[in-house]
Amino acid sequence: MKFEKIHNKGQAKLFDNPYLEMLTKSHPLVIWGMYMPVMIGFPIYAARNYNYSGLNIGLLYLAGMFAWTLFEYLAHRYLFHWIADSKRAQKIIYIMHGNHHHYPRDRERLFMPPVPSLMITSTIFLVLYLLLGGAAFAFFPGYLLGYLLYASMHYAIHAWNPPFKWMKPLWRNHHLHHYKNEHKGFGVSSTLWDHVFGTMFDLNTEKEDKRKVEELMFASSKEGDKRA
Repeated sequence: MKFEKIHNKGQAKLFDNPYLEMLTKSHPLVIWGMYMPVMIGFPIYAARNYNYSGLNIGLLYLAGMFAWTLFEYLAHRYLFHWIADSKRAQKIIYIMHGNHHHYPRDRERLFMPPVPSLMITSTIFLVLYLLLGGAAFAFFPGYLLGYLLYASMHYAIHAWNPPFKWMKPLWRNHHLHHYKNEHKGFGVSSTLWDHVFGTMFDLNTEKEDKRKVEELMFASSKEGDKRA
């Protein structure tokens, strides 16, 4: 999945059917709004119906967030960048992630859209409930929050410069993943697992290519037209 040309405007066309195409897009606030009741309501349900203490709920919540960071890394490395032979598998990978590398300025496909998102998260919750029982009602909301923070961080990396100096390595790691080597820098919300598994860029030796970074950043429609 290597693209010689980065498209600075427009979107990939994923489906010929306009209704399916519409379902591939979403706004961050829609996804946050969709999951806020779960992230708040499930821990309350765990406390009232399974007698979990506030401390236990907090620890399970944090464990869910931490578990997400590992899932994020593994999915990005082994699923989103899976090198497939069949055309069908290549199409699926392109729909899931390849289109983002092709059109990094597409704001509408950085969050999983509502319909597939609900299908996937419902399945994950059922699996967690079978494994953890009532604890899933505290663990799963933390896992969801981890996902939302990841997607929001991904959006921010393509929208703005890092707001704090200590966040710059995270920004650079992802930028380099796009234009330098897509087989490194898989962490988006955290570089922890890149360090653990040896896929972190050496930021002390990698020089920043400002032109290529600009190609990855969102721009106004007028500015995007000039650069395209």
